[in-house]
Amino acid sequence: MYGGLDSNVFLQYLAWVTYPVVLITFSAGFTQILAPQAVGSGIPEMKTILRGVVLKEYLTFKTFVAKVIGLTCALGSGMPLGKEGPFVHIASLCAALLGKFMSLFGGIYENESRNIEMLAAACAVGVGCCFAAPIGGVLFSIEVTSTFFAVRNYWRGFFAATFSAFIFRVLAVWNKDEETITALFKTRFRLDFPFDLQELPAFAVIGIASGFGGALFVYFNRLIVQFIRKQKAINRFLMKKRLLYPALVTLLISTLTFPPGFGQFMAGKLTQKEALVTLLDNRTWAKQGIAEEFDYIGNSQAWKHPHVNVFVTLVLFIVMKFWMSALAITIPVPSGAFMPVFVIGAAFGRLVGESMAAWFPDGIHMDGTIYSIVPGGYAVVGAAALSGAVTHTVSTAVIVFELTGQISHILPVMIAVILANAVAQSLQPSLYDSIIRIKKLPYLPELGWGHHEKYNIRVEDIMVRDVRYITLNCCYRDLHNVLLTGHLKTLALVETAESMILLGSIERAQLQSLLSQQLGRPRRMEYIKEQATADKKRLSVISNPCSEDSSHRASQEVRFQVSSANGEEAKHWCIQKDFDCVQMSQYVPYTANSMSVSCLLCTISMIRMMSIAEWEEKQLDEQVNFNNCKIDPAPFQLVERTSLHKTHTIFSLLGLDHAYVTSIGRLIGVVSLKELRKAIEGSVTVKGVKVRPPLASFRDSGTSSSETEATELHKLWDRHKSISLPQDHMPSESDEKSQ
Repeated sequence: MYGGLDSNVFLQYLAWVTYPVVLITFSAGFTQILAPQAVGSGIPEMKTILRGVVLKEYLTFKTFVAKVIGLTCALGSGMPLGKEGPFVHIASLCAALLGKFMSLFGGIYENESRNIEMLAAACAVGVGCCFAAPIGGVLFSIEVTSTFFAVRNYWRGFFAATFSAFIFRVLAVWNKDEETITALFKTRFRLDFPFDLQELPAFAVIGIASGFGGALFVYFNRLIVQFIRKQKAINRFLMKKRLLYPALVTLLISTLTFPPGFGQFMAGKLTQKEALVTLLDNRTWAKQGIAEEFDYIGNSQAWKHPHVNVFVTLVLFIVMKFWMSALAITIPVPSGAFMPVFVIGAAFGRLVGESMAAWFPDGIHMDGTIYSIVPGGYAVVGAAALSGAVTHTVSTAVIVFELTGQISHILPVMIAVILANAVAQSLQPSLYDSIIRIKKLPYLPELGWGHHEKYNIRVEDIMVRDVRYITLNCCYRDLHNVLLTGHLKTLALVETAESMILLGSIERAQLQSLLSQQLGRPRRMEYIKEQATADKKRLSVISNPCSEDSSHRASQEVRFQVSSANGEEAKHWCIQKDFDCVQMSQYVPYTANSMSVSCLLCTISMIRMMSIAEWEEKQLDEQVNFNNCKIDPAPFQLVERTSLHKTHTIFSLLGLDHAYVTSIGRLIGVVSLKELRKAIEGSVTVKGVKVRPPLASFRDSGTSSSETEATELHKLWDRHKSISLPQDHMPSESDEKSQ
């Protein structure tokens, strides 16, 4: 549309702006209506789910439809948005839906651990088919989603990711986009002498600068979100007009990238894919001293401006795309941030490479041969370094090799990525961890750098002491009260309220099942039938007081038929109260007045209701029978002196969401992800938690905590030795003599 309207600039502008605004607005509206869970990247939520936390409505078919259609529109708009995170989410949705389908046939797919394994493999598939990089995809998914990774899932991830990448590239051949299966962004760098050792400092500079840039990107993105949230008036207005914010952001970015306008100074005409292809080109754009002058052919013409050299164009491209990408990923549409950051990093590397080519126009002299600088290699290094800094991963180096099809720059890429990670990790959390904090997802943060032995915070300092529990000799009324007062998934089972000896834990569903069995409809109906039979016998006795009037009464007596309006109302009222009025109509006699019979029916129903209430009270006062209940006899337990570091390791390794705190077998508290997270972040201020400044309240430094605990243990042992322990019977001398 833009190319066909070259005669009128205003119409070109309308076409250039309207198309993205309509697509982004549709994507935001469709996603918001169908499934708001589809908004955003998907990797932070998958990281939380793989941690063991259940996020409602996140892996449903409705979310799958919203994610696919919303992502298609968002990518088609041309905004600086990525697809890697959404691909991970889509692959996880496929895995979850396949798992549900296969569970219909029973077997291993009903196992919860198998579902987690499928989701772990799905994360690798998402990255693998996004870039046709199965090896880098598996490694990247491990780095961004797992604190501890089960090695048994390793080959499963490779298996699934390899097939996904293969099908992705085969489809390109079938569509005649490619002649054969090749790398997605194939480069043609020389292999005999790709770089010189003298260039390694420049690659190191790219890595360090990318580390600062990655940290700045994460900080700037979080700053935008926090600014909008703090402005309450703006926030309330945008909550009412949900589609206004994405439309305004898209309008701003589209206006700035309009090619006849400011876009001519930043290659605004190019899409992300076209920009990346030109940035990875092995030909040099700067013409100082280059024997073979490079002609700007095809898409590379967008970087050429008659009044501005290529360095200014690259700088403007980096600066503008930097804040545009940080702003664009805050739009409530399915989108990621990896690809925009990847392109910005490639542009920064290209800038350094072109600068090196300008400073060394004759190239590098080696063995009497002149090797010219290859700026495309610098672009590869910059792309891997900046994307690695933003995501806190090293596997971006492997993704780059698979993406370009060449491994010639393995050393500079690894150096730059490691340096970028070292700088970025010391300044800011990764982009995914930052989004987890913004969305307040229940994920356990990592412990900061430092000496873990100095973390003298213990479980007893952060645990919740008011624990919900049930006793072994409790009644059904206690179960009913406990289920009404809280929403805990599991409850502790103790021996008695006095001893508090922990016997195990019971899931909430099991307790609800016990209660429903005791007070459910089958038992209630059984009681009603028994009462009905008893009432029938009683009424038959009352209606036949003596044998001589029996024939007279029988001649006048007719069985009650529910025919009058009052009878219908009474029947309906009785059914609502779970009474079987049909049974009652079989034995309620009347002679003349149907109204009196209706009153009799209502009276019997009220009596029946009172008897049901009394029966329920009796049932609630009975002792609970735990024989038919699944009890976990060994729930995860911690002693009160367990350190914060050990607790964090156990929770992360086993994927726990809570653990009971015991002292010599007695239940004294419970610690969950919430308390542990607050302790690590240094804000333990919840009610029911013993407040102590986390990571700062060091105990008496005169004696170490290990020495104190050792002396206490020795005292305890000495006290036990003083008690006479039962010993085996030793034969006396008289016994020996007698033998």
